[in-house]
Amino acid sequence: MNNHKNIGLLFGTFNPPHIGHTLIANYFYITNNFDEIWFIVSPQNPFKKNITLIDEKLRLEMVSLAIENANYLKTSEIEFTLPKPSYTINTLEKLKNDYPKYTFSIIMGSDNAISIEKWKDFQNIIDNYSIYVYPRTNYSTKNILLNKNIKIDNSAPIIDISSTWIREQIKNGKDVQFFLRKSVYEFIIENEIY
Repeated sequence: MNNHKNIGLLFGTFNPPHIGHTLIANYFYITNNFDEIWFIVSPQNPFKKNITLIDEKLRLEMVSLAIENANYLKTSEIEFTLPKPSYTINTLEKLKNDYPKYTFSIIMGSDNAISIEKWKDFQNIIDNYSIYVYPRTNYSTKNILLNKNIKIDNSAPIIDISSTWIREQIKNGKDVQFFLRKSVYEFIIENEIY
């Protein structure tokens, strides 16, 4: 029996996970040959200060709520057990070790792709994994490293929603219910997050 699966990985702090994250995951699932898209919840991104980062278990719970009822979308807490900050290469090596029959690809915005050369062991990543890049406003795909494994999808929807902006609006008492899945919004309000 062949247990092979083609998995797309969407990394992030998801603080909180919003409709932009789920739309992108859904888009790449529809337009590529992925069996599943995994949301890798990062406890700490090496490029982001974690001053405003809420507990990783709360963020994992919100991602689970954001993707409920979509059996091709999964959450992963694999980085919770790895040293902090979370380096993508360490996560990829652990995934490959845990799931040797799976093929893993990375899905990222052009904002992250333009700085991939600053990533730990980036050459290993771009040589051994496919990277699917979606456009983000103000981050030109022209500035992305040319490599056979980096696939730029300029047809992907441009979604200008940021978790930072959502957190700011919640702090200011604004209604952001349409930027989040209903269950995520209710979870934030009930638990007085942000």
